[in-house]
Amino acid sequence: MTANTTDRADGVGAPDLSGTTTLGYEQARDELIEVVRRLEAGGTTLEESLALWERGEELARVCRHWLEGARARLDAALASEHEDADGPAD
Repeated sequence: MTANTTDRADGVGAPDLSGTTTLGYEQARDELIEVVRRLEAGGTTLEESLALWERGEELARVCRHWLEGARARLDAALASEHEDADGPAD
């Protein structure tokens, strides 16, 4: 399964994964926490555990995508700030 991105107005894409609606970082993180809690608690069938694991992997990809986008925005802002501090090029 590969992730496609859907571009937003601010230039940061949210992953469009099969079976996963576009989630914000906080939504994906909170659901991932719940998935991990359920897996750690046990008491689920093998099939349920596998489904939870797969959902957790999808949610982790969503979170990673949002964090990578945030890092890129920070890097761009810092680079712009550094260029502004150096003044115009001659």
